[in-house]
Amino acid sequence: MRNDTALITEQVMIAPDIMRMELETGIAADTSCGQFIQILVPGYFLRRPISVSQVRDDNHLSLIYRIAGDGTRVLSQLKAGVTLDIFGPLGHGFPVIDEDVVLIGGGVGIPPLIETAKRHIMNGHHVTAVLGFASDSQIFAKEELESLNAEVIIATMDGSCGVKGTVMDAVHEYGISKERTVMACGPLGMLRVIGAYFEHGYVSLEERMACGIGACMGCVARTPEGDTLRVCKDGPVFEIGKVVL
Repeated sequence: MRNDTALITEQVMIAPDIMRMELETGIAADTSCGQFIQILVPGYFLRRPISVSQVRDDNHLSLIYRIAGDGTRVLSQLKAGVTLDIFGPLGHGFPVIDEDVVLIGGGVGIPPLIETAKRHIMNGHHVTAVLGFASDSQIFAKEELESLNAEVIIATMDGSCGVKGTVMDAVHEYGISKERTVMACGPLGMLRVIGAYFEHGYVSLEERMACGIGACMGCVARTPEGDTLRVCKDGPVFEIGKVVL
């Protein structure tokens, strides 16, 4: 991990309040799927943690994030040509395993699954991606995943696209076996249900993070034995059963 000055090469809105930012940075060469970077937003003291959605090449990263507050709103207004102070790559990401996988994402839990899908597909494995949204107007990443040759299944709560209901409704409707290896990221409630259904796999936790390196103990999770884990340093990806959801 290291500090770097990253150049914004593109920034576009891809869904309501969802931005995709392309960065030129040498950190890309060291970044694995499921890791994140910390961005120093101009005018703010605490960095914003944002997961990496794709490693374009050794010098370019793609980020997808939601405008969730004042800091990310300022970030979303920055144009191509602006430089950012970033720190990373951080955390333990998703493993790349030698088998077909099911990827499940809800909302802004979807971005780190794109690079995860790409690396498994590059290794010759089939990827089924189940994506959950509130409605069809909020869908993003579908075309990006399909361009990688992933099988994409959409679930919307209002039924406006794909399966009506949650990602787990889609899992059941498509007959996805609980014996498949799953890799998931999204709201805690979603991860809890996924962890109870699938027999093995990995979940990426979404937590507020300050330092990003495990020093401040501001993002903690617990093991079933009651031990403390730091989401930013020990995770954000944990094997199912190794952390209390």
